[in-house]
Amino acid sequence: MRGTIAAQIFVGLLLIILFSFISQAINLKVMGWFLKTLTDIWVIAFIILFQPELRRLLVIIGRNPFIQKFIKVGIIEAYEEIGSAAAELARKRHGALIVIARAAGIRSFVETGVQLQALVSKALLVSIFNPKSPLHDGAVIIKDRMIEAARCTLPFSHVTRIGEITLGMRHRAGIGISEQTDALVIIVSEERGTISIAENGVIKYGLSAKELVDELKTRLAVPQKSWKNIWRNLKVNE
Repeated sequence: MRGTIAAQIFVGLLLIILFSFISQAINLKVMGWFLKTLTDIWVIAFIILFQPELRRLLVIIGRNPFIQKFIKVGIIEAYEEIGSAAAELARKRHGALIVIARAAGIRSFVETGVQLQALVSKALLVSIFNPKSPLHDGAVIIKDRMIEAARCTLPFSHVTRIGEITLGMRHRAGIGISEQTDALVIIVSEERGTISIAENGVIKYGLSAKELVDELKTRLAVPQKSWKNIWRNLKVNE
């Protein structure tokens, strides 16, 4: 049904644009102005109605290996701090949900929390997820070595069980945001004191501190290629 509505809106938009060109060609100024205004409204309505589909399209584009060659992931230098913080939180049995944003923007989720704009550090992350902290509920979102916000609300995954494991709210939220964006998510269980990592809707359980750091190195590392090397690779693939 939604696809049918989208097609109808798109066809309507094309017709309005066509009539707008025709009215300009025959110098119907009032009609041209009216159709141009209607076109602007139509485009805005299309974006509002199909925001989830457009977001998924941007995520797919952002995950493309060719696109990622041009994206600098500034969080690489902060993985040691994040890994150490996760290990400390797991040892203390303090639950945590850390979202590392990459290519796909997650501004709408950042806006649900408390804005921080602070440099990533082990001390700050451990402090945020202290149960006595007013910011410990929800997720921390990190972008380019900066903690953008804390206490953020994330979408839940429809998955409630994986094998014999029943997922709690924190794990479902971590998987949920990884399903909708290309973010990398670190989840610390307060019940079991374990560290997990989620990406593309897939979760990996029971990581040690060293294994987490290795995962961050592997998953967040983006080869630094010069424009000359990228052009050479493109020529080879032609």
